[in-house]
Amino acid sequence: MTAVDDDDSRDDERNDDGRDDAKRAGIQSIEVGFRLLQALAASPRAMMLRDLAAAADMNPAKAHRYLVSFQRLGAVAQDAVSQRYDLGPFALQLGLAGLNRLDPVRKARPILSQLRDEIDQTAGIAVWGNHGPTIVHWEESSHPVSVSLRLGDVMPLLNSATGRLYGAYLSRRQTLPLIERELAARGDAGLSDMPASLAEYDAICAAVREQGAARTRGGVLPGINAISAPVFDANGHLSMALIVLGAQSVFDAEWGGAVDRRVRDIARQISSELGYLGDNQPSGRDGDPS
Repeated sequence: MTAVDDDDSRDDERNDDGRDDAKRAGIQSIEVGFRLLQALAASPRAMMLRDLAAAADMNPAKAHRYLVSFQRLGAVAQDAVSQRYDLGPFALQLGLAGLNRLDPVRKARPILSQLRDEIDQTAGIAVWGNHGPTIVHWEESSHPVSVSLRLGDVMPLLNSATGRLYGAYLSRRQTLPLIERELAARGDAGLSDMPASLAEYDAICAAVREQGAARTRGGVLPGINAISAPVFDANGHLSMALIVLGAQSVFDAEWGGAVDRRVRDIARQISSELGYLGDNQPSGRDGDPS
């Protein structure tokens, strides 16, 4: 442990009257270790120790000491088979807590409960995170669907209703790296239930913007229909996505149907409460790609 990187002696410097020193530097070892968490957060996948240490600009032995402590705290987890490191459960809890403290999410949660009660379908909220559209809230219906989605899960951009909504309304600068990564993975897996090129995906996004919402029938979750509607902030930017989903046997995914109309109404209501004055959500009509 080096005297420069791991010296905590600068912490809690105080004047005689008990006030914090205005120039107090803090705990440098925390700042150094935090670089590892920043590197993990920026990576699209779990990392080997050597790669993680390099990304954090420290030697592997030193990085390992920090990672041991982070594992004890739940901020980092290590896969027992691959030995790769990833963000741990506490890091997820911390991120979700921050997202849920955003005013738009707090405002939407009670309204989402009302929506769930009215249409009796599972409803959720997704916001844009470091790795794409991230689920931050769920409201289960009286007949919950068996899906593998959990809080903190990231929805794919290519073949989920929520991903397509973000692909349609966010700038391509934000979404292009993720789109290209998913297109490459699609090619490797030989999947046929999603767009095969950026041009095909652009056409889907154009249809979403024209429709003012996105839907999938089957899609990323076999046997599940989903509709996702945009919520805009006062600047006209996409603030969050409202999601409703249910089994195809009981979920009306038709544009202009009861579910579609109500989801759009709620999205408009929340957008208005966030200060949005426009209306980029035309009434539903059939004809777009599903």
